[in-house]
Amino acid sequence: MAMKGPGLFSDIGKKPKDLLSKDYNYDHKLTIATLSASGVGLTSTSVKKGNIYALDIGSQYKYKNAILDVKVDTDSNIATTLIISEILPYTKAIASLKLPDVNSGKLEVQYFHDHASVTAAFSLKQNPLVELSTTFGTKEISFGGEASYDTASGNFTKYTAGFGLTKPDYTTSLHLADKGDTLKAAYMHHLGETHRASAVVEITRRLSTNENSVTVGAACAVDSQTTFKARLNNTGKLATLLQHEVKPKSFLTLSGEFDTKALDRAPKFGLALLLKP
Repeated sequence: MAMKGPGLFSDIGKKPKDLLSKDYNYDHKLTIATLSASGVGLTSTSVKKGNIYALDIGSQYKYKNAILDVKVDTDSNIATTLIISEILPYTKAIASLKLPDVNSGKLEVQYFHDHASVTAAFSLKQNPLVELSTTFGTKEISFGGEASYDTASGNFTKYTAGFGLTKPDYTTSLHLADKGDTLKAAYMHHLGETHRASAVVEITRRLSTNENSVTVGAACAVDSQTTFKARLNNTGKLATLLQHEVKPKSFLTLSGEFDTKALDRAPKFGLALLLKP
């Protein structure tokens, strides 16, 4: 289903956030994806955290406008997600359940229009958590909000407002989160006509404590298959990432992070390999 209008509320500020956080990994991770003759996609992921290994196996089946995902991990958890598009025009329904926790069931419905989108979700239990978000505008300029209401306690557990502006050369966003206690602003600028390099700054202020945090980052395409990223925050933590496309849709990613204010501490290193057919 083609995305209409301003997109979801979670899309506001997503590009700056992805530049600062996406693909950074400080474990050893191997993901292998295959596609069977029947059209079923199989994915195996192994992760080493310290001396602990974790493995999960997932499968994905697509039929017309429906996608079924099933994932099993080493702790015997079974996560199932069913996505159906266009049950009604411009809608998407997502049902998820993670066993053995029978109270983890969740149903979400998304509606997209030319100048608005609405998402409603609720947990499938006796006293559900109800989540609602809405966005108005266009693909260039959008604003909206989200809220979560706990029917068991009768309280709002979250409400957030956001504004986003996307132009060919830059993207900026402003969020008022944590029930009005946190103000977060982000700005990302693309350098050059080909957008081979981008820079971003994110500023967060917690109003109740007058605490500020600043993170700056950059991404640069070294060549058509290789990307370099880096970020630095006001606490002195510097992280870098080098990602190389070894073949179409398959990536080798090297990540590292160290504390520039405590160089005696051991740095963190991560390696991730994603292989797709």
